[in-house]
Amino acid sequence: MNISELLARNARKFPEKKAFIDGEAALSYREVDQAVNRLASSLGHLGIQRGDKVVLYMPNTKELVFAYFAVLRLGAIVVPVNARLVAEEVRYIIEHCEARAVIAHDWIYKELDPLVGQVDVFWIKTGNAQEGWVPLSELILSGAADPIVCPLKEDDEAAILYTSGTTGRPKGVLFTYRNILTVAIMMAIETKMDKESRILHMMPLSHSAPLHLFFIGGMYVGATHVLSPSFSPESLLNLVEKYKITHFFGAPVAYLLTAKHPRLHEYDLSSVNYWTYGGAPLSRNEVQFIAKQFRTDRLMCLYGLTEAGPNGTYLATEDHTTKAGSIGKQAALNCEIKIVDEHGNEVPVGEVGEIVLSGEGTMKGYYKDEEKTAETLKNGWLYTGDIARRDEDGYIWIVDRKKDIIISGGVNVYPKEIEDVLRTHPYIADVAVVGVPHPEWGETVKAFVVTTKPFNNLDDECKRFLMGKIADYKIPRLYQEIRELPRNATGKVLKQALRGMDDETIARR
Repeated sequence: MNISELLARNARKFPEKKAFIDGEAALSYREVDQAVNRLASSLGHLGIQRGDKVVLYMPNTKELVFAYFAVLRLGAIVVPVNARLVAEEVRYIIEHCEARAVIAHDWIYKELDPLVGQVDVFWIKTGNAQEGWVPLSELILSGAADPIVCPLKEDDEAAILYTSGTTGRPKGVLFTYRNILTVAIMMAIETKMDKESRILHMMPLSHSAPLHLFFIGGMYVGATHVLSPSFSPESLLNLVEKYKITHFFGAPVAYLLTAKHPRLHEYDLSSVNYWTYGGAPLSRNEVQFIAKQFRTDRLMCLYGLTEAGPNGTYLATEDHTTKAGSIGKQAALNCEIKIVDEHGNEVPVGEVGEIVLSGEGTMKGYYKDEEKTAETLKNGWLYTGDIARRDEDGYIWIVDRKKDIIISGGVNVYPKEIEDVLRTHPYIADVAVVGVPHPEWGETVKAFVVTTKPFNNLDDECKRFLMGKIADYKIPRLYQEIRELPRNATGKVLKQALRGMDDETIARR
């Protein structure tokens, strides 16, 4: 089985069924399959063949669907990238993966225009022809309609997804068909998808959870997919009500923003079976707020890494009342999980260790980086870099990222713990805590704070607020107000940028 065959099989089984809805366009499985055959035919005539890499620089639109499946149908390797990346970031990916072609959307192709003529690939775009660009529509119209059968098997290479690069250059995560199908089937089963499901895609399909779990998971069962090129609370509510959506995946911020929509209660959201979220857990207070506003008990937290497919754990809907903030109790289908010490031994209940995962969804490796692959994959286990503990009921709680731990005076300080407390301050909108050099302690703790109203003395206010809530040694010695936290295209805070924001290295006591 391969992913191209999922589409072809659905076209044979459900030829007239709505496969994708993109604005006013509603396409059946047969129509999508025919467009994919034509596009694959034309790409083949351009010279794209098995093993070639093709970069997709597109938002969630029907053209992305055509391009994704056409590349795979030829046995080539698809490389979806975030539509918010700038030209130099895309150039790095093109050159690193040795792409043969780039397919961009008409809405955003001008970002890449400076690269045309500098980077030797086929430049293809939706919309009208432009100098240096081949129109995608012409490739579809001119291509042969004859079915093309992808010959690849589950252990063949299918895709490269690039990590967000919060600590340096992004890494290319290489997946086989087996990896992707393993996690897609997991998600379909765990959230009870079937051919009657209607899945809303608002998060970028360049990322592993939206793409592999929900896009491919929905393709596996022949669901209907509703595409949205961007997120807003208004569009989320409108699309859920209009199309009777059953499954939605979003970042926590998508839920928090929508929960504050002034007319939320006017919308009928009762069709949704699973409101899933990932990327970060929600606190108990946030869960209670969202559940009340959405009038739902169907929230589900997903935990996993791109490198794991993603697979990992989930916090079931029924556990949100008592364990909100946890990532769940056990691994999801097709996955195993342990929390281990630095020697790979499982740690006792209540003690912190690193989460390691195992399963057939785990990546083949980092593309062209054997050293980093060997550091991450050890004896069949993926070392996640996430530090966590189990409580007495067996539920897992993330403590922090291993690379973000601050060692001050020989003592470990976990920034996430401090951030979680500071975010409960009524006038703190966002915060990031990092370690900065200190001549005696090695590192000291610094908080970058985004406020909704000015404080007379930021340091005193924050220290007073933290006192009694966390141990004294964890309370940051340094504070800096900042208009907004620097984030990458996926919304993750760039702590590396914060550490280099100023030259202050001597802590004030």
